[in-house]
Amino acid sequence: MSAPPIRLGINIDHIATLRNARGGRHPDPVRAAKLAVEAGGDNITAHLREDRRHIRDDDIARLTAAKLAPLNLEMAVTPEMLAIALKTRPHACCLVPERREEITTEGGLDVASQVATLTPFVAELRRAGVQVSLFIDPEPEQIEASRKVGTDAVELHTGTYYLAATAGDSAAFQRELGRLIDGARAAAAAGLEVHAGHGLDYDNVGPVASIPEIVELNIGHYLVGEALFVGLFDSIARMRVLMDGAREGLRHSDTETKVSGR
Repeated sequence: MSAPPIRLGINIDHIATLRNARGGRHPDPVRAAKLAVEAGGDNITAHLREDRRHIRDDDIARLTAAKLAPLNLEMAVTPEMLAIALKTRPHACCLVPERREEITTEGGLDVASQVATLTPFVAELRRAGVQVSLFIDPEPEQIEASRKVGTDAVELHTGTYYLAATAGDSAAFQRELGRLIDGARAAAAAGLEVHAGHGLDYDNVGPVASIPEIVELNIGHYLVGEALFVGLFDSIARMRVLMDGAREGLRHSDTETKVSGR
């Protein structure tokens, strides 16, 4: 299939983590968001956690007011977060599992066991004009459940793919990449827009960006860490080049297939 362009969402949570370590206002997540857009980011992702460990309510308010780029608000499925989303009305909300003791999101949302809860939650956000995605593992039952609850999109959890790549286990890497490919195809066939994210870096982003059904990658921690060495603009700009290069290679491959008749 012909691959559409791929968007890059920049997660700015850990800019806020660094600010909160010292207190005060520096570094400012809104300033980081502005730079991210200038460097090639298409949207901004921010996770407003229950414990406010990084992004705070004021950050969401300022990001919304600044209108630098579409805002993707990551949030748990709770009445508090629903009320905040309905008040601020970001471009999109990504519903994620959340536990206080975790360092970062450890896996996908178990949509299959929460269809009755998620269906009205998703519907209320969509009625407010907010696009909704669900952060899920690339499993058939989770994709089918996501379709049932009426979400606009799914974001495939790439964490196990990242772990396989980091471990240098080629068999596990190919298995996890295959799961992402199959999951993306199934989600697109179900009428869902397909995103992906978690643990993506310069070394492993290419194969994921080459999956034609995936139209958005959300990346944060790695880019903020790399920015310590090269600056935030260059960190993001390099990821943009790698993603676009992978996509361009996919388009060339698709063109050659059509010309040759294969």
